[in-house]
Amino acid sequence: MFLAVTLEQPLLLEGEAGVGKTEVARALALATGSRLIRLQCHEGIDVHHALYEWDYQRQLLAIRAADHGTAADLYSEHFLLRRPLLQALEASEPVVLLIDEIDRADDEFEAFLLELLSDFQVSIPELGTIRASRRPVVILTSNRTRELHDALKRRCLYHWIDYPALEREIEIVRTRLPGVAAESARRVCEAVARLRETDLYKLPGVGETLTWARALEAVGDLDASLGAALKVREDVERVRASGVLSGA
Repeated sequence: MFLAVTLEQPLLLEGEAGVGKTEVARALALATGSRLIRLQCHEGIDVHHALYEWDYQRQLLAIRAADHGTAADLYSEHFLLRRPLLQALEASEPVVLLIDEIDRADDEFEAFLLELLSDFQVSIPELGTIRASRRPVVILTSNRTRELHDALKRRCLYHWIDYPALEREIEIVRTRLPGVAAESARRVCEAVARLRETDLYKLPGVGETLTWARALEAVGDLDASLGAALKVREDVERVRASGVLSGA
């Protein structure tokens, strides 16, 4: 994060789902007093979702007004709807731009990002080139559902976030959930550590650890609250059949 701020270079965070990649951007924005702007990527995302689109309803009203003698430039900034990327470029205040789960987007959108990540500028045909007055801190996250292209990676600093060690995860639970008893925090974190050594479809992330700690406080039993940590039926059945949590 320090290098991303100092070098004004995007930071690409990879890791398993639930290890806290998105939380890095939130924490950085909070620590620096910056505005957090989040672009959640998904299959089929395009320029209109990410950068801008035209307000067709207002343009239609302007056309009707023009019929009554009031003319308007339909492709002026007055009719521009700014999406997260354009908001980040035009912001006058410090901004942390989170491009979340970039691996869910397609190759075409990834290619579109190259100009923005290289020069912090974008081209809008009707308005021309828009450049950032001050560069936002850019954090991209990926769960590695597909491999990202080298051209994108070359523009970024890189960091892999792994699951935290046991004592570190206990510290996270105690910090985020100060109302949870120390014994409950340790029981849950030790149980999560054992689950991550088990052959499961979906390993629990830190978010599941936090939810499980709260659930354990509510019901007092790890097995009864297992659905807070595991979200696949086969995983729940495999864990219960294996006795991984016996005595926990």
